[in-house]
Amino acid sequence: MKIALFDIDGTILWSRGAGRRSMERALTGIFGTPGPAGYRYDGKTDKQIVREAMQHEGFSGAEIDSRMDAVLDRYVRELVIELAGDQHGTALLPGVAALLDAVEQHDDIVLGLLTGNLVRGAEHKLRVVGVDPGRFVVGAFGSDHEVRSELPAIARQRASVVLGRDIAAADCVIIGDTPNDVACSRPIGARAIAVATGHYDVTALAACCPEAVFADLSNTDAVLQAIIDA
Repeated sequence: MKIALFDIDGTILWSRGAGRRSMERALTGIFGTPGPAGYRYDGKTDKQIVREAMQHEGFSGAEIDSRMDAVLDRYVRELVIELAGDQHGTALLPGVAALLDAVEQHDDIVLGLLTGNLVRGAEHKLRVVGVDPGRFVVGAFGSDHEVRSELPAIARQRASVVLGRDIAAADCVIIGDTPNDVACSRPIGARAIAVATGHYDVTALAACCPEAVFADLSNTDAVLQAIIDA
């Protein structure tokens, strides 16, 4: 039994900066600054983004902690507004719809999520592109832990509870578009499949040594086999 844990942004869908715009408005509303213009969001949890961006602006850990919940609540409200207008065109990435169907229908693979998004943000983004969050049997989110490398162990434990038996770490397969998606699999010995539909190309992702790397997820049979073989 494999647990296929999909990232969201850059892997399942492309929101064309909706998350960043929403977070920057939330940060500006609570801290008075959107954070450094060059700060990268990809591969990070929402809480990590808040902390690192505001540390760059000189705020102390205590100040950030005291305002964290307020920022995240405002971020989700801003995200709902941003995606409701969605003039930028949030969309599923190539091959995702067919792949999710194939994984869901496979007797030996459980469909799951592993994302830095808060649960509420993840669910809203998925619904906007027509994906029912309820399809994902297990998941670990940025709401669960600020450190992304802690999420695979959380997903593994939840999968074990849902399935009623211990799930080996090596049977957890993380599918993501950043080096952080690959790296977060390593602490527990999970597996990783990289896809170059985000900000990193095939060469950069291959250098991280995932079990497989794809330009996109459009070859359903090949990706499905890679999950099984990982």
